[in-house]
Parts: sequence; C-alpha cells; structure tokens
Amino acid sequence: MHYAYAMSVALSIREQHPPRSINRVPLTRAFGLAMAVLLGPPGTLADGTHRVGLADDRNGYESESYATRSEAILEHMGTRLPLADIANTPQAGLPALEARLQAAEVDLGRILFFDRRLSANANLSCGMCHVPEQGFTQNELATPVGDEGRGGRRNAPSLYNVAFQSSLFWDGREASLEAQVWSPLLARNEMANPSREAVIQRLRLIPEYNSAFAALYGEGLTDQTLGQALAAYQRALISGNSVFDRWFFATPKSGQSEPEFSPEAELGFEVFMAQGCQGCHAINPRSAMFTDGAFHNTGTGYLRVQRGLRPPSVQVAPGVFVVPKVDVETETFNDDGRAEVSGDIEDQWRYRTPSLRNVALTAPYMHDGSLATLEDVVNFYVRGGGGDAGQDPRIRPLALTQAQQSALVAFLESLTADNVDALVADARSARIGDTLRHDYRPHSPQPES
Repeated sequence: MHYAYAMSVALSIREQHPPRSINRVPLTRAFGLAMAVLLGPPGTLADGTHRVGLADDRNGYESESYATRSEAILEHMGTRLPLADIANTPQAGLPALEARLQAAEVDLGRILFFDRRLSANANLSCGMCHVPEQGFTQNELATPVGDEGRGGRRNAPSLYNVAFQSSLFWDGREASLEAQVWSPLLARNEMANPSREAVIQRLRLIPEYNSAFAALYGEGLTDQTLGQALAAYQRALISGNSVFDRWFFATPKSGQSEPEFSPEAELGFEVFMAQGCQGCHAINPRSAMFTDGAFHNTGTGYLRVQRGLRPPSVQVAPGVFVVPKVDVETETFNDDGRAEVSGDIEDQWRYRTPSLRNVALTAPYMHDGSLATLEDVVNFYVRGGGGDAGQDPRIRPLALTQAQQSALVAFLESLTADNVDALVADARSARIGDTLRHDYRPHSPQPES
C-alpha cells in the first residue's frame, strides 16, 4: 500500500476515462478506486478487525441476554496510511484543505490523540471519547464519561471532516482546532488537568516527546505546539467520496462499474430537497458539507428540560433497571446552548448544525444524544421537532409517508464515505502511551470545593 503507487493508478484510470465536465472530480474518484484496490473493500482490511462498528452499540442492552462486544477492539497494530498525503488530495464532495498537512506533524498528533498520559490521572485519551471504530464519536453512550466517572453534558461530536468546520463544539465557543484541544484537556469532568503548564510539564518528562517536538518546531514542546500537533491529526480525518458523492458530483463513463445509488436513496434525496432540509444541511454544486455551520433551536433543549432531573427509571446493567430516589443530574447538566457563549437569551437552546456526512455511523444523535437511530431522527422532524415555542420556524410537522421516511434514511446512509475503515485501521497503528515506561507521576486533581 503506497500513496505514490495509488496516485499512478489513479492517473491511469483518469487517462482511460477522461472527464466530461469541469465541475466533476474524476481524479479524486480514480484515486478512491486505486486506494480501494490497495486496501480492499470496506470491512475486509488485512487484519480483519479494524473497522467501523466494533465494540458495544448497546443494541438490545435492555435485555438480560445482552452480550458485550467491547473486546472486539483488539490491542494490536493497525495499518498506517500516508494520512497527510491522502488528506491533501481533494475527495469527491469535499473542498480542498486550506493549507497542506505535513506528514510528521500528523504522525505526532496521532500518537498524542491516543496517549492517556494527556489526562490528569493518565486514564483518558482523546480517542476514548472519539472512538475510531464508532465514527470518531461514541455509539455506546449518549454523553461521554470523563475523569473519575464524571458525566458530560453533550454528545461527543464526530471528528470526520472537522477541518472544514468554522466553529467547534455544539455551542461554537472555539473557531480553531489548535485552541479547541485545550477545552477537554482542562475540563474537570473530562481530562481534568489543572492547567496548561501541568500538561506540558508532564509531557516534557517523556524524552520521546521532547525529541519529536524539537524536531518539528523551533520552540519545542509548548502549549501552542501541542495544539498544532493534535489539530494536524484531526484535520487529516478527511472522509468523502461516498456513494452519494459519486452519483451527484461525478459522471461515470457509460458502462463503468460504480457502487449503486439506489432508487430509494434517490427518492430520499428528493424528499430532503423538497422539504427544505438543505436550508440547514447545506449542499452546493461543487461540494457539500451538509451543514450551514450556524446555530438552531430544534426543540431538543426544551425537551431535555421537560424530562426533569429524575427519570422514571435508570438502566444500570443488561436487563436491570432501578427507580431513582434522588435527582440524578446536577447544575453541570444545565445547558443553554449557544446562549452560554453569546450571552443572548435569543440563543438559548440553539446548537451548531452537525454535518450529515457519515451520519449513519455516529449514533446517538442530537446535542444530548437523546435520539438513538436515524429513524428516530427522521420521526422527530416529521413530528415537527421538540415543540418549543422558540424553535426554528422552518421546523414544522411534515406530511411524509412511511416510504418517504424510509427513503430519507436510505439517503442518509448513502453519505457514508468509502475510507472509514481505512481511517480506523490507520488510527489503530498508534501505540497507546505506556504509563509505566517513563519516570513520572501523574498529577492528582485537587478535591472539588
């Protein structure tokens, strides 16, 4: 598997099948075909294990017969890709990166992303909330669990194509990936570091990191360069060239074999456009991020408040439910959305529009993970959203047949990229930091007041 060889195959394919239109992306499609030859079809990588969908998605968790699959994520090496080179090559349906990625920086960021030593107690890594096998989010939990079992307020956003996002987090409080990384590193209910200095001092005790940062950056290991390295890896998680992209953005030569964009998915796309879904999940003639990057109230925040602080029952194990006798949420679960950043009451319960790319892989859905399946999401919008008086007026009850709803789901499933398994295998090529190897002591967080 070699990038240069894949590119040569891609160029050969393009020469045999020249483009019909300047608006198409045949070289990208050819590159995807070449990489498919080298990597094999999705789900059948060389080691047979590193693919999307492994581990527990909690399907059937309400039953006593539920069996865990958490051991399916195996601790052996995956397949390293020339990730920077691949990301630097535009993919069907996506724009080009604004700046080229450097391979060494991406490789360093990948190591950091899976190193638990970045957390205060050396027990959490970035990859434990953004699990590669689960769409770089968490399929198992509505909201992640952080340091010492503390709960998070919001669903972990997927990192696919995060390079193209103009605002980050559900409330848009950061615009830069370099700055964004410090929010989970310092949050008490996430990685729980007391300060930036504590993180940098700990990493400076690891000779390999000192050497790697010195080789890449003149200033060596600092809070800025740590952010740069982690951001580089995240920017490399480019994932386009879906079945939909090959249908919408590229015109295959007559007779050329292509994955089928099904009639049901095509009907779903027609419904998507006719109902105005593209008003928030934007698409244009050259590329489609399926998000406007803006903040909207869908009524989900309102529903969260309506549920209250004491649910009727809580599941604690397969088939085991308990009735809580005390409130199970605290003040940290109060969530006003974008209003927490802007200070504007009009922004209460507004959240950033997520991209729909690879959406079939990134359940559960909404900012609080309250909807388990794509069918649930479609039904939510057919009903007219959450019913908040202040929700976006474009969200209203939809007169869709069951066939049209199923077609919408088929369209959403067609947005899954052709490289998601390769990105998983590449992620698992990083060795997780060995906390016993180096002479340092993890910081113990101060007790909460």
